[in-house]
Amino acid sequence: MSTANRASNSYGAADITVLEGLEAVRRRPGMYIGSTGPRGLHHLLWEVVDNAVDEAMAGFCTRIDVTIRQDESVQVRDNGRGIPVDRHKKTKESALTTVLTTLHAGGKFEAGAYQVSGGLHGVGVSVVNALSARLEAEIVREGFHWTQAFEDGHPTGPVKKGKPGKRTGTTITYWPSPKTFVETLSLDLSTVISRLREMAFLNRGLEIRLTDEREEEPVEEVFHYKGGLIDYIKHLNATKEPLHPHIIYFDDQSEDAEVEVALQWTSSYTETVLSFANNINTHEGGTHEEGFRKSLTRAINDFARSKGLLKEKDENLTGEDAREGLTAVVSVKVRSPQFEGQTKTKLGNTEIRGYVEKTLNRLLPEWLERYGGEGRAIADKSLMASRARLAARKARELTRRKSMLESASLPGKLADCSSRDASVSELFIVEGDSAAGPAKQGRNSETQAILPIRGKIINVEKARLAKALQNTEIQSLITAIGTSIGEEFDLAKARYHKVVLLTDADVDGAHIRTLLLTFFFRHMRPLIEAGYVYFAQPPLYRVKTGKEIHYLSSDTELDQLREELNGRKLDVSRFKGLGEMNASELRDTSMDPALRHLVQVDLEDAALSEEIFSTLMGDDVASRKRFIQRNAKDVRFLDV
Repeated sequence: MSTANRASNSYGAADITVLEGLEAVRRRPGMYIGSTGPRGLHHLLWEVVDNAVDEAMAGFCTRIDVTIRQDESVQVRDNGRGIPVDRHKKTKESALTTVLTTLHAGGKFEAGAYQVSGGLHGVGVSVVNALSARLEAEIVREGFHWTQAFEDGHPTGPVKKGKPGKRTGTTITYWPSPKTFVETLSLDLSTVISRLREMAFLNRGLEIRLTDEREEEPVEEVFHYKGGLIDYIKHLNATKEPLHPHIIYFDDQSEDAEVEVALQWTSSYTETVLSFANNINTHEGGTHEEGFRKSLTRAINDFARSKGLLKEKDENLTGEDAREGLTAVVSVKVRSPQFEGQTKTKLGNTEIRGYVEKTLNRLLPEWLERYGGEGRAIADKSLMASRARLAARKARELTRRKSMLESASLPGKLADCSSRDASVSELFIVEGDSAAGPAKQGRNSETQAILPIRGKIINVEKARLAKALQNTEIQSLITAIGTSIGEEFDLAKARYHKVVLLTDADVDGAHIRTLLLTFFFRHMRPLIEAGYVYFAQPPLYRVKTGKEIHYLSSDTELDQLREELNGRKLDVSRFKGLGEMNASELRDTSMDPALRHLVQVDLEDAALSEEIFSTLMGDDVASRKRFIQRNAKDVRFLDV
């Protein structure tokens, strides 16, 4: 299905369907954008950009310009057809006004204007308008510039016809409302860059330009990839060693769908499969990913047997074997996508499973035969993974025998809580016995458990699972949490719904935390996706000013306090580690739910998370150094 050819060039007021009003958005914004924190703030930008990308998918837009301005307002300009401005039959207003003031009003609900679109249930720019203190729209179409402004979602006047204009397009400029976004009005540049880059990869040839005017020297980025998914794989594997030089790429089109797949194996032991449906990151997978995985496993097994690498008596390779070291992107465009859940994270169209599987069944074996040497390298790696899997199975069985729920089989160093209600139970993972002492004394023993780990756990980014499972600290983690790992992971068996990483507020502590996060990301990812993983923020300094005591987490906070107190004498003590804190200090700063500040680990952007872990924990030292230098100002980003 070629969206550029099939989408009608006719796009007017008749293409806009009205479903309901806008009042609910202002009353319960979290229902429409996820939250009123940073995630929701970024969601406003995604909605506006998605509209422009829909024009690109329909074949009418080649460039999108995104500008973050000094006052935190955002402007998105595209060279698409422009939002219609003629009178809408139902609302009796301009289609532009209708689109910006009515929920679920847009061209995506009628056949003709768009064959394929992304966005979140069509709430689109109306939600952005409802949650902005001000929004300005400038449209160029029908030979003229058209403008309209809004405040708190309400138009300040009718659509105004302006000077003549030859080219078409839409420019939306909005100022997020401080009434809604009380936590912050500032977009995170790294998050924006990752999302816009991803959009450019998924839409081959689309040029997206980003300008951030908030710095003294504006930051400018251009995302334009003629290779599309092939360039995406190169980007994802930039810090890894490819197993074969040619990136495998297939695409296919039918009347109602199209599929693109790009993949390449590396020498690493981890699997990265990113899937998308209509440009939406389906990080929970779905039918397109199921079809891909099934076909891939079959093709590798058939090739290995045809070359005599798998004997008749040998068992087939599993999907886990075939995907070791694999980096793949699966992107489908579907006329009528069915997403499971409100967040559109899992594709449910059953016909897509067979379509993707059939496409790969035809094309992947051909590639393996054409590049026989590379095919053998892939099959050999899968065979090595199979042998390692059998070794890991033995190690897992040993760990599983230790992970019965009876307290006698739990790690001896675990100070468990008395509650057996996982929903209120918390596990604090701390550095060594010195930190475990005050943590045990300061905890609420009914709901808070303490597990000390010795030193730095093994870096699972550089080790197969079998080797990782030989590590005593890894065994203790798996046993204490109770879910098992990998394909045997069962979230329902989690013994705690809060797993808190409580490490020192220094470089070594940050390294241990990153090692732990890497383990969870690679082998217990559903634990993170369920929102069960947190890290505490223990203080680095204790500062006395008269009778007041301040606990500070960084040098920056210390400098700020000095400025605020304007030369007053400070008695500053620096904690060398958690072991130096007494029980009451640790409780008040890091453990008491009423006083502590926990940061929930979030994997909303799977591709960005993948890039961070591969860079920070992989073998490419130069890339790691560049990454740290680039992000040293934003410690939160380093923590994922």
